[in-house]
Amino acid sequence: MSQDPSNSERTSRPDSVDPGADEQEQTPSGEEDLAAAFLRETEVVEESIEDGKKVRRRGIYLLPNLFTTSALFAGFFAVVAGINGDFTAAAVAIFIAMVLDGLDGRVARLTNTQSAFGAEYDSLSDMLSFGVAPALVAFTWILQDIGKTGWVVAFLYVACAALRLARFNVQIGSVDKKWFIGLPSPSAAALVAASVWTFHSFDADAVGFKLLMLLVVAAAGVLMVSNIRYYSFKDIDLKGPVPFVVLLAIVLGFVVISLEPSVMLLLLFGTYVASGPVLATMRKMKHSPPES
Repeated sequence: MSQDPSNSERTSRPDSVDPGADEQEQTPSGEEDLAAAFLRETEVVEESIEDGKKVRRRGIYLLPNLFTTSALFAGFFAVVAGINGDFTAAAVAIFIAMVLDGLDGRVARLTNTQSAFGAEYDSLSDMLSFGVAPALVAFTWILQDIGKTGWVVAFLYVACAALRLARFNVQIGSVDKKWFIGLPSPSAAALVAASVWTFHSFDADAVGFKLLMLLVVAAAGVLMVSNIRYYSFKDIDLKGPVPFVVLLAIVLGFVVISLEPSVMLLLLFGTYVASGPVLATMRKMKHSPPES
């Protein structure tokens, strides 16, 4: 232990002893205590109910959050690419984020590593990848040429994406998993990204394409916060056996998409986006009473 200066003057000490030796011996332990305190203060602690008992868990699961981080990186890359005018790369990055976003949840369920932290982290990643990125890419490409209306519609899309994600989080466990209430934000982002990718490849900068993109972005935003149901595909059993022709159809699908990716993806997600209003109209017509 280091001595008081007054006591050190009264105590005989060898001239070879460094007066700061005791302080140097304390430095490593001090640094260790500081690191431990930092880890303790920044640690994530979750409380959950498992088998009727409150369970307190420290730390986060690495594997599913790696996929979420990768999706977040892809979304940020899309923003940077859009600002730099590389709209093809931006659109591709949004689709990569969409694939990674679909994997993180499945990996968490397969490995039994679901957590509240993972769910919140995934929502924040989705807000960037499927909310901010598509709107900014569409705005920097063509919506900015429309003036105030362009950025207002882009903001409308971002706001609707945020509302969609917030509503989805509070409705987990209270709705039928077979259906999404409102257009899922990844599908809305895919529609916008595929439109930018396709029309930009064709050098479409006429007034008609500007108005079309304005309509696409606005419609995608409004559909996200609507009460229209969309099929979720969550009831498909991926573990069970399927006929051989199903695998053949998937292979053919990849071949067709590879011929003209931007156009095929636009048709694919355009069909899915349109399926919600079409099926809702058909159900309404089916249940409406016949006119006398």
